[in-house]
Amino acid sequence: MKKIGILSLLVLLLTFGCGKVDVNKVKSDFEDSVTKSKSYVLNGTMEIMNNEDTFVYTVEASFLKDDYYKVRLVNQTNNHEQIILKNTDGVYVVTPSLNKSFKFQSEWPSNSSQSYLLAPLLNDVKSDAETTLEEQENNYVLKAKVNYPNNSELVYERIYFDKNMNLEKVEVCNQDDIVKIKVDIQSLDLKAGLDKDDFVLDDLINKDCCSTDSCEGENTCENKTETKTSSLEDAIYPLYIPSETYLTSKEVLDTDTGDRVILTYSGNKNFVLVEEVASVSSEFEVIPVYGDPLLLNDSVAALQANSIHWTSNNMEYYLTGNDLSDEELLSIATSLTNVDIVTSAQVEK
Repeated sequence: MKKIGILSLLVLLLTFGCGKVDVNKVKSDFEDSVTKSKSYVLNGTMEIMNNEDTFVYTVEASFLKDDYYKVRLVNQTNNHEQIILKNTDGVYVVTPSLNKSFKFQSEWPSNSSQSYLLAPLLNDVKSDAETTLEEQENNYVLKAKVNYPNNSELVYERIYFDKNMNLEKVEVCNQDDIVKIKVDIQSLDLKAGLDKDDFVLDDLINKDCCSTDSCEGENTCENKTETKTSSLEDAIYPLYIPSETYLTSKEVLDTDTGDRVILTYSGNKNFVLVEEVASVSSEFEVIPVYGDPLLLNDSVAALQANSIHWTSNNMEYYLTGNDLSDEELLSIATSLTNVDIVTSAQVEK
């Protein structure tokens, strides 16, 4: 009996000793740190890999219990800033430089995976009964399935912690184990002491863009929007087009703020693409959207039924087509963010 007892003790030591950690223990510790935090601020960088291109963002994500979120995303290439805000009034995607915002009635961020927010990461880990743990020299790595409803290419994520269970990095991969999204966490304050006043929409409005009642001089938004911006030399054509679908017409309209190009594609999958130079609103503009925020390569877009609307490189795009699935909308839109202006395109006669 004594020999059996000693053998059992050795088995336990081999299983839990020598630095070995059980996956359920790591999951539990992660859950404790997330659920106990009344507010947090996460700072880091996010890379989005799309074929040969990499898009890099500076990320500042803030959270307050009772479902308040504020995510500031700055594209490091062109310094384009957008802010995703969630408070009791709804979900907003604010573009301060344009003095505009989309407003969603959405379940974001709980309705999909989010690699820079703690609650969605925890939800992924808890939802996947097959979550695994790898112990590396300096890290614990949880591997769990992800939920990106509009991008089936993203299959699972690896969540990296140091040996003190501090979150360090998140990698989202495709089925070939190629990293498509990477978030490097530079700091995470789980006791940030935020309150509801940190999640007010008015605080995100570009104060330089005000109405003529309170602004004077040449720098008012009204003067900016009344001055026509540079015209488009040509349309920007998507690199991805569904099979048996062709460009059938191109119309260029002259508006007060610049050129507007309307491209019509017909065939197997009919759709219309509208492009125009982005303009600054003289008063803060809120555009209602019945859909969800969607992170494209270099911009946060508004995705709704059969359409998507976004800003990229000082251009506004609106893509709509009843024949297109959400993934097809996304494929066309992301193919536009990878191209420079094309000088010509063939129109199907």
